[in-house]
Amino acid sequence: MLSDIALKLENAGADCVLIGCNTAHLIADELKQKIHIPLLHIAKETAKEIMHHKIRKVGLIGTKFTMENSFFTEHLAAAGIETIIPEMNDRDIIHDAILNEFSKGIFIEETKKKYLQIIDKLQQNGADAIIFGCTEISLLITQADCSLQIFDTTAIHAKAAADFALSN
Repeated sequence: MLSDIALKLENAGADCVLIGCNTAHLIADELKQKIHIPLLHIAKETAKEIMHHKIRKVGLIGTKFTMENSFFTEHLAAAGIETIIPEMNDRDIIHDAILNEFSKGIFIEETKKKYLQIIDKLQQNGADAIIFGCTEISLLITQADCSLQIFDTTAIHAKAAADFALSN
């Protein structure tokens, strides 16, 4: 389905394609093979931004698919960035909140506290920054809430698209 949409965008004259969801990047490689215009990969753009800040070890939170599959972390590893993911119980908490709260527009203080505790654990495990690998997490937690530098993939991806558009 996404490949059909990407082809329609290409045929309509689009200069590039973005997938506006971290988890949907599971199919980015397949999609790239079907189009002839650039696909701005959210993880690749995030890796570039992290490299710009000279950070080498990051925590990653997002859906289980984003945290547990390599489609995101392989781009970080290729840039020399080590990724730390939460322990299984914490991944369950993160994933559950994304699916059952954030996707319904529900953002509660208790969930925010849990997320900040998980981020603290990632910091204790050596993370120098945190990647918000889900588009809704930044609606719950801001930089002012967090002791680690936040890399919000949504904002990074949007900036990459704007930079691409302005450079062409």
